[in-house]
Amino acid sequence: MKKVLIAEDSSVIQNLAKKILEFQNFEIHSVKNGQQVLDALEKEDFDILLLDINMPVMDGMECAKAVRGLKDEKKAKLPMIAITGNARNYSMDDFKEAGFDDMLAKPLNFDALVAQVKALTE
Repeated sequence: MKKVLIAEDSSVIQNLAKKILEFQNFEIHSVKNGQQVLDALEKEDFDILLLDINMPVMDGMECAKAVRGLKDEKKAKLPMIAITGNARNYSMDDFKEAGFDDMLAKPLNFDALVAQVKALTE
């Protein structure tokens, strides 16, 4: 079973994404900020990261760059999807530069979420 780590400070979005992905047979772990993503990565392996861009403590952009800079090569290459409520503030190039493989705008399109997660974890 593929393991997904969702970093999102909105519990509503977290819970919805969790339900939808669990229904697709993904194992979901949730955290509230980028620092918690890095802490979780130290302890275990994941197959993909979903990172909200606007989070307290460490935002998604900082977190993505930190992940890409990890010493563990396998973890540094993890697929990452940016989740953003203000997509207009960033271009796809900004996301790619930070290390993201893809992005999803809020309100989340859950079909697109499932499709992207599946595509990046096959």
